[in-house]
Amino acid sequence: MVSAVFHSPLDAAPAGAAQNAMNNVATNTLPAGAKAQKTLNPAPVAKPTPAPGAAAPATRDWTALSRSFWLAVLPPLCGLGLLVGLWAVVSTTTGGSIPSPVETWKQALDIFSNPFYRNGPNDQGVGWNVLMSLERVAIGFGMAALVGIPAGFVIGRFNFLSRMFNPLISLLRPVSPLAWLPIGLLVFKGANPAAIWTIFICSIWPMIINTAVGVQRVPQDYMNVARVLNLSEWKIATKILFPAVLPYMLTGVRLAVGTAWLVIVAAEMLTGGVGIGFWVWDEWNNLNVKNIIIAIFVIGIVGLVLEFALIKLATAFTFEEVKA
Repeated sequence: MVSAVFHSPLDAAPAGAAQNAMNNVATNTLPAGAKAQKTLNPAPVAKPTPAPGAAAPATRDWTALSRSFWLAVLPPLCGLGLLVGLWAVVSTTTGGSIPSPVETWKQALDIFSNPFYRNGPNDQGVGWNVLMSLERVAIGFGMAALVGIPAGFVIGRFNFLSRMFNPLISLLRPVSPLAWLPIGLLVFKGANPAAIWTIFICSIWPMIINTAVGVQRVPQDYMNVARVLNLSEWKIATKILFPAVLPYMLTGVRLAVGTAWLVIVAAEMLTGGVGIGFWVWDEWNNLNVKNIIIAIFVIGIVGLVLEFALIKLATAFTFEEVKA
């Protein structure tokens, strides 16, 4: 029995062709008006809609920037506001013996309107006093750096010298700065050299100790390689020790500068002459408390600037290991 199978033309066509044929059939069966309407009004093309968070990165960046700005500015402003508020309360409770912030501000405007006047050797503006103090600090600190940094390298490099000088450093370092001032007056026979000597002897210890510690913390593998290569002591100091010890050395320098600035104010109070410490003591003798408070702020601001500059210098030469 033979069965005849009839295939439609659509069945023999590929899938795409069959779909086209069905579309043609459906189109041909529509009325003429419907055909024209379909031709004139094609199906609308869906436009791509923007992602929901397309504009979010710019907003997030601005929010993060604003947040970091306020976190950096607002806490210091709150601290200064707290200081001024406590100052005003103390001024009110003491009956005016401590000048108020407003009175001190007016006096500061008057002083800084002409900070470099000169009316004689003992009557000079606050600018000259600050410069003279900075000059003494620079001389004493420079001499301490020239002696203390090489001494720290040598003490840290050789175990015998380290054992020899450690007791001396431990004995002399805690001595009060003002205890060295009479020795300077006795030896140098002058107030200015005695003040410089006091700065020198008090600022040398941080540089010696930090430099020596940095040398002792250099990895032993570096020294073994230097020994295998038969490097001279000068090559070891300049090519191996100095780059590794530089962050420690700069930390010692920063601590020494802060110590020197503290010492010079106390030394100038006792030795006299021109300087910010002498200016404070002279204003106390004149019972001018406003100028004393202004001098306190000047001393703090100068010390802050020195500290900030040395921190930036130390950061530029500090290398941190990059974690993979």
